[in-house]
Amino acid sequence: MTYTYSNDLISDLHKEVYGRRPTASFWMGWHTASQSQKQDTWDEYCRVNDLQEIESKAQEVRDVAAFEARIQDVISLGASNRVEALRWISESETFYHGQDVEHFVWEQGILFTKYGKQLVKDLLLVVKYKECA
Repeated sequence: MTYTYSNDLISDLHKEVYGRRPTASFWMGWHTASQSQKQDTWDEYCRVNDLQEIESKAQEVRDVAAFEARIQDVISLGASNRVEALRWISESETFYHGQDVEHFVWEQGILFTKYGKQLVKDLLLVVKYKECA
């Protein structure tokens, strides 16, 4: 059998799957496991990681759709166009600089999408910055 697991990368893969590095008890089990057991663990982590990636992408699609629906809702309430809708949506937020705009888009769950990157650019043109006190 060909083994594809990596002793050097198992900690990174564990962090991807569980959101944290492995504990000491994991390492005790890992170091005493056979190559086949290590491969089984590796394969299971890869399977779970793939499923999480699929769900993450699906969630991004839902989040983009939700924000776009929010824009359309604001337009239906009287905003004359997308730019004005973005201005209305963002006017209740506090922005001191561009990073605050990115944070706002991150909170929507879409910062790292193509849509989110464009949204940041669009918002940077319409938000009003507050002065630091």
